[in-house]
Amino acid sequence: MKRPFKKVLIANRGEIALRIIRGCHEMGMKAVAVYSEADRESLHVYRADEAYNIGPAPAEQSYLDTETIIETAKKAGCDAIHPGYGFLAESADFAQRCLDEGIVFIGPGPEAMRAMGDKTLARKKVSKAGVPTIPGINRGLNSVESMKNCAREIGYPVLIKAALGGGGKGMRVCNNEDDLNASYELCKKEAQSSFGSPKLYLEKYIDKPRHIEFQILADDYGNTIHLGERECSIQRRHQKLIEESPSTAIDERLRSEMGEAAVAAAKSVGYTNAGTIEFLLDGDKNFYFLEMNTRLQVEHPVTEMITGIDLVGEQFRIAKGMKMMLDQKKIRINGHSIECRIYAEDPESDFMPSCGKIEILREPAGPWVRVDSGVYQGYEVAVYYDPIIAKLIVWAEDRMTAINRMHRALSEYIITGIKTTIDFHRSVMKDERFRRGDINTHFIDETERRDRKYTSTEKKAAAIVAALFYHENNQERVDDKALNRISPWKLAGRRESLD
Repeated sequence: MKRPFKKVLIANRGEIALRIIRGCHEMGMKAVAVYSEADRESLHVYRADEAYNIGPAPAEQSYLDTETIIETAKKAGCDAIHPGYGFLAESADFAQRCLDEGIVFIGPGPEAMRAMGDKTLARKKVSKAGVPTIPGINRGLNSVESMKNCAREIGYPVLIKAALGGGGKGMRVCNNEDDLNASYELCKKEAQSSFGSPKLYLEKYIDKPRHIEFQILADDYGNTIHLGERECSIQRRHQKLIEESPSTAIDERLRSEMGEAAVAAAKSVGYTNAGTIEFLLDGDKNFYFLEMNTRLQVEHPVTEMITGIDLVGEQFRIAKGMKMMLDQKKIRINGHSIECRIYAEDPESDFMPSCGKIEILREPAGPWVRVDSGVYQGYEVAVYYDPIIAKLIVWAEDRMTAINRMHRALSEYIITGIKTTIDFHRSVMKDERFRRGDINTHFIDETERRDRKYTSTEKKAAAIVAALFYHENNQERVDDKALNRISPWKLAGRRESLD
């Protein structure tokens, strides 16, 4: 069914709002921005054709306020809404409300969102379609005792997960019943506060897997295709930091097998528009369905770079009711692409958010370098939202050239006034394990343990212990000449003795 629209409200902020605004303009459509009080001076406000204030800084009173966003869209004469990612992007109720108001929702239908949004229901759906799932329980568990019984059945270690969640919220690894007892109530409370439901489920914990996802496109005419994989294993606390495509772990046979499974998973819920099927891949190349993100992904640019396909443009065309002109047999993966998420965080302080004014901003450039940014020099990074401020994406003919190009681009990237993850990304690009492609979802934790920098207090304690040990083991050999040497206490306390 044709659903023409010419004016799109972007129910989001930052770099993704700018990405969608550019897509609107390239297709000859008007773009309408919304902003909170904290975002009054944001770049997406200036780049849109129109912009409307939707409330105070807290997201609950602005970007998550369904009624205000719908009313703003109607007031501005918008006939479509693009949710971006985050905020209301995966809200089936919001998608349904758009449909009820006669506004095109640029994304999947609410039924598919509900099916994939409930992780236990999603597992049932895709399993029935023949897609491998992680051993676990396909139902919500309402007590710690029922969870213990299931854990005994599955076998430890297990993973408690929020049934309606994602992004690591309401999730804990349990190696035994004591862990499970300690984690159950915490996960329940976190699930309730993050997703509005305390519903939990349990699955087998897979140690040190790779996180592999497949980009999906589907139209209203039964055409569903995949655009290859993205490797998302470089993550911290289940938050992705670096993505690349293709994966070093995937050959053509496995890519075809996983791609077919991804398509089957999308079809199992009648999915349309852009989406992502996420898998875990173990050391033996067995893959398991993890979840589906029923929206555009933060890391979508790497797929655009290796396929030459404009994913936002395809979203618009599918939402308009147009038939996809893309064919699975004609999809080609060309070269290698890497994305680094630039966060306003301090890696040396456990990745704590860093807010304040950007004093100097110099973005990298050069062949096959792309910067998707939502900030500018003088911009004030606020405390209210996700700390991602930009994405740096590169393309090259092969992976090693892409890594070197990314390192060069990061070396050119200058942001002062706030702390960022730029230097952290540079260190990863130089890491030999990363360069070999020897990675998994524990890569960052393992690297931090290996390269851990000790605090001044820890250094002093180590110096005292070392000095005592030295003194006790050498006190019987003290002679007149030793009295004229440098004190072992001083030697033990010197910084180089700890390095």
